Amino acid sequence: MDELNLKQLTLAVRTIAEEKNLPEETVMSVIEQAIAAAWRRDNGERDQEVRAELNVNDGTAKVFVVREVVEEVGSDLVEISLEDAQKVKKDAVLGDTIEEEHSVESFGRVAAQTAKQVVLQRLREAEREVVLEEYEDKIGSIVTGIVQRVEPRVIRVELGKATGIIPQSEQIQGEFYSVGSRIKVFIKDIERDNRGPQLILSRGNEAFVEFLFRQEVPEMETGAVEIKGVAREAGRRTKLAVASTMAGVDPVGTFVGGHGTRVQAVMNEIGDQEKIDIIPFDANNEQFIRNALSPAEVVKVEIDEANKRARVSVAEDQQSIAIGRGGQNVRLASRLTGYELDIEQAEPAAAQKPAEPKPRKNIEDSLLNAVEESIEE
Repeated sequence: MDELNLKQLTLAVRTIAEEKNLPEETVMSVIEQAIAAAWRRDNGERDQEVRAELNVNDGTAKVFVVREVVEEVGSDLVEISLEDAQKVKKDAVLGDTIEEEHSVESFGRVAAQTAKQVVLQRLREAEREVVLEEYEDKIGSIVTGIVQRVEPRVIRVELGKATGIIPQSEQIQGEFYSVGSRIKVFIKDIERDNRGPQLILSRGNEAFVEFLFRQEVPEMETGAVEIKGVAREAGRRTKLAVASTMAGVDPVGTFVGGHGTRVQAVMNEIGDQEKIDIIPFDANNEQFIRNALSPAEVVKVEIDEANKRARVSVAEDQQSIAIGRGGQNVRLASRLTGYELDIEQAEPAAAQKPAEPKPRKNIEDSLLNAVEESIEE
């Protein structure tokens, strides 16, 4: 393509529009931008403001160079003196913009290449924009995609027409993604920046887990049970606060499912390495904090409402359980309840009353020991 054939371009508008599933006005606008870029390449300067108009009927184009009317011209390319402006437009005043028309016949080889690049790039952007608009109403839902490429910081996932990315911060820690595998992803957002629109996907956010439970727990649709809050460290642990709106419905049991089938179905999707604690929500903040620190047993909770903090006393043997590995249990419980939780050891006096579950644990322990001993014999 040594020259930019305007007639051919004009004929191509409809074909491109149909092929790319784009409105004809969009394709026209792209080609006009390309003509302006090519003209600027051949006849002008980069800073010039140039716009083009394509006449579809006869396959001709006009280029308009826009200049501002100023008292003292600093640059001929973008400015024009009042005297010269009035030759073009009699009633021109300072601050006006004057458009000078140039008809376009053909372009040199370099300009034609420039135009071609502009057309391809802009069409790609327009195409992506149209595709992503289809996903605009899917934000906040889960779809299945195919892993297309695994890069150090992002995973590229193909979702039918569009491609989205899972940034590192939205991945499940420790999860392995293999090219070609089918995965469920949460459509989080559409980010628009200089590189064009981008579909942001997630597997690591709270909403992903919430949506998975929604698929497994039909009682959520009927409103019998609801999720009151989720705190998650993807790949490690999730705490889910649940409640029921109907008397006699056990919210925790509903989410766990018979023999744990529902919670297991969610874990099959996010990976067994992530623990899921399902705890009953309680309108009483003190009780909610006790529940949230599960599986630790809490002796006493003192709430400082003004600072949104709470001092939680636990028995010595419960302290490490309450805090959790790397402080995870207390961190998630804090996020779930909205209180900064300080774990401290209870006074020994509180430990004098024997805790009821202890004997059961001891019976289990002695049973296990007996089994082990018999195996060793």
